[in-house]
Amino acid sequence: MNEVTEYTCPMHPEVRQTKPGICPKCGMALEAFLPKPLKEEESPELKNFRLRFVWSLPFTLLVMTLAMVGHKLEGFSPPQQNWTAFLLSIPVLLWAGLPFFIRGAQSLIARKPNMWTLIACGTGAAFLYSVTATIFPELFPLSFWVGGRLAVYFEVATVIISLTLWGQILELSARAKTSDAIRSLMRLSPKTARKIMGEGKEEDILLEKVCVGDLLRVRPGETIPVDGVVVEGESRVDESMLTGESFPVKKQPGDLLIGATLNTNGSVAMRASHVGMQTVLAQIIACVAEAERSRAPMQKLADSVAHYFVLGVIGISFLTFLIWWAWGPSPSLLYALISAVSVLIIACPCALGLATPLSVRVAFGRAAKAGILFRGARAIEHLSRVDTIILDKTGTLTLGKPGFEKIVLCPDVSEDEIIRGVASLEQASEHPFAKALIEESRKRNLVLRKPEYFKSESGFGIQGQVEGKTLVVGNRAFLKQQGIPDPALVKQAEYLRTQGSSVIFVAVDNLLKAVIAISDPIKTTTPDALEALQAMGIEIVMATGDALGTAEAIGSRLGIGEIHAQVRPEDKMQIISNLQQKGHRVAMVGDGINDAPALAQADVGIAMGTGSDIAMQSAEVTLVKSDLRGIVTARLLSSATVRNMRQNLMFAFLYNALGIPIAAGLLYPSTGLLLSPMIAAFAMSLSSVSVVYNALRLSHVKI
Repeated sequence: MNEVTEYTCPMHPEVRQTKPGICPKCGMALEAFLPKPLKEEESPELKNFRLRFVWSLPFTLLVMTLAMVGHKLEGFSPPQQNWTAFLLSIPVLLWAGLPFFIRGAQSLIARKPNMWTLIACGTGAAFLYSVTATIFPELFPLSFWVGGRLAVYFEVATVIISLTLWGQILELSARAKTSDAIRSLMRLSPKTARKIMGEGKEEDILLEKVCVGDLLRVRPGETIPVDGVVVEGESRVDESMLTGESFPVKKQPGDLLIGATLNTNGSVAMRASHVGMQTVLAQIIACVAEAERSRAPMQKLADSVAHYFVLGVIGISFLTFLIWWAWGPSPSLLYALISAVSVLIIACPCALGLATPLSVRVAFGRAAKAGILFRGARAIEHLSRVDTIILDKTGTLTLGKPGFEKIVLCPDVSEDEIIRGVASLEQASEHPFAKALIEESRKRNLVLRKPEYFKSESGFGIQGQVEGKTLVVGNRAFLKQQGIPDPALVKQAEYLRTQGSSVIFVAVDNLLKAVIAISDPIKTTTPDALEALQAMGIEIVMATGDALGTAEAIGSRLGIGEIHAQVRPEDKMQIISNLQQKGHRVAMVGDGINDAPALAQADVGIAMGTGSDIAMQSAEVTLVKSDLRGIVTARLLSSATVRNMRQNLMFAFLYNALGIPIAAGLLYPSTGLLLSPMIAAFAMSLSSVSVVYNALRLSHVKI
C-alpha cells in the first residue's frame, strides 16, 4: 500500500490535509485517511493525551486532597493552602490542559464554537477566579469569605482537565477500534512475493517491487500476492476473506486470481496483472476508507444543531450566572460561578457530533469483511427504507454464462456421441453456446477431434464434418434451409423453450438426431436470497431485455410476480421512476453497461462485482461476490446501523436536555442539590465514550 499522507476529520470529512493536526471546525484531531496496518501503532494524539494525563494526575490528586482535608491541617493557613493549590495546579492547567485552551482559542478566532470553546471557558473561568483570589484576596468582599477563608476552585479546574483527558483517551482508543476492519484487510497482503526469474531460478522480493507482467510462484498455503492470471498448475483458492465464498474455488490456467486470497493445496505460476493500488484489495480498502468519511443524511440534523447549540449553551451559562448572582443564597457569586461552569462543561457537543460518523464507520468495515462495498453513508441509510427491488436477469439472477442443461435424443444415438461431435465442430466457433458445449465435453472427459471442414452461418448455425460424419447444428430454420426434414422433436424443443432454455437442433448425415438445451443457469443462492428479501416485506420485480417466454420461465421458478421483458435501458429507468412517483423506495440490481442508467436513477443502485466497471461506478453498493444474499446482509446491516445512529442521537440530545437544567441548578430549590463541575466533567466524558461504544456494537450485530 502507498504510504499514508492524507489526514481527515471523522466529524467533518471535507477537512483534509497532508499532515497531522486538528480540525478547524470542531477541534478534533485529524486521523490518517488509511490507518496503520498494525493495531499497536497508536495515533500521536492518543500518545500525547496519555502522557499528559499520567504526569498531571498526581498533581490533580494532590490539589483535590488539599481541598478536602487542608482545613484540618494545623499550622497550614488558608492563604498557604491556596498558594500550594495554585502551584500544584499550574502543570495541570498550563501544560496538561494546554491543547484544550489552544483549540478553544482557535474556535473563537475561526468563529466556529465547539466543545473546546466550552471546556476552555469553563476551566479558564474557574482557574482565573482562583488565581485572582489567591494573589489579590483583598479585592473580594466579605460575602466571598466562608468560615474565615476565601473559597478557591483549583480542584475544579484540575479535575475537569484530568477527566477530559481521561475521556479523550477512552474515546480515541475506542475510535481506533472502528478502523479494525480496514486494518484486518490491510494485513491480508503478504510482505513478499516469489518471483520466477527464469532458468529454474526463483527469488523472494518485496511486494512493492512486483510489476505488472511479472511471473510469480504461489506455493500451497501461501497468500496470492497480487491480482493476476494462472499460467501453469492447478489449485483451489480460498477467497472467503474478500468475497465471503465459504468453499475454495478451483483455479486452472486462464483463471483470475485475487491478491490476498489463500492458495490451499496446489502450486501455481501466475502472471501479475494488477499491483499496488490497482489490486482488488487496495481498491476495496480505498472504497471503504472513502465511504467511512461520507456523511449520512441523518448527520445533517446534528450538524445544523451543533453550531447553534454551543452558542445557546454559552447563553444559558451566562443567564445561569446572572440568576444565581441575583437571587442565589450567599455567597451568591460563588454559586453563580460554579453553576455557570457546570453548564459549560456538561453540555459539550462531542457526543452529538460523533453520533452518526462512528456508526457509519463501523458498519462499512463490517460490510467490507462480508464482501459488500458501500460508496457512501447515504446508501446505507436509504437501503434501510427500500420497499421494492428491481432485478436484472442475466448475471444477476442467473450466472450470466450459458451452460449445457439437457439433451433430447433419437433412440439410435448416445449423449456422448452427439456432444463429442458437436463440441468437436464448435472448437472453431467463438459463440457462447460453443463454449458451453466444449465445457460440457470436458466434464464428460470426451476426446474432441479436428473437423475435416467447418462452415458458419452467422445467426443461424454451423455445419461441417467430423470423423466422416456430416453435422448440421443450429436453429429450426437453418435445418430447413439445409433440406433436413421437419424435426420430429419439435414438441420437446418447444417445451424446453417454455422453461427458459435456448434450443439447438443437431442433424447427423441429414437426419435429426438430437435437441440440446442451453440455458443461463439460475444461481444456486438466488432462491434463498429472494425468499429472505420477500420475508422482509420487499417487493421483487424483474426487468430484463430477454424474450418474454424466457423471462416468465425464470420468474415462475423464482416466484417473481411482476415481470418486464424485452425492456431497453430507458424502459428500466421509466419503471423505476413510475414506482418512485407512487411513493416507493426503489433499489435496482444489475451488472451490465445497459443497467447503468437505471442504477443511477434508483434510490439505491446495487451492482454485481463481476459486472461492468460502468455499472459499478453508477451504483452505490457493490456485491463483491455477486451473490444476491449480499443484499439481504446489506439490508440487515443498514437497518441495524440506522437504529444505532438514532440511538446515539437520541442519547446525545436526551443527555443534554437533562444535564443542562441540572447543572444550572434546577433541582436546588427542592432538593438542595447543586451539580459540581467535576461531576459534570465526568458525565461529559462518559457521554462521548458511551456513544463510541454503542457504535462499536455494530461490529458484533447478527446479520
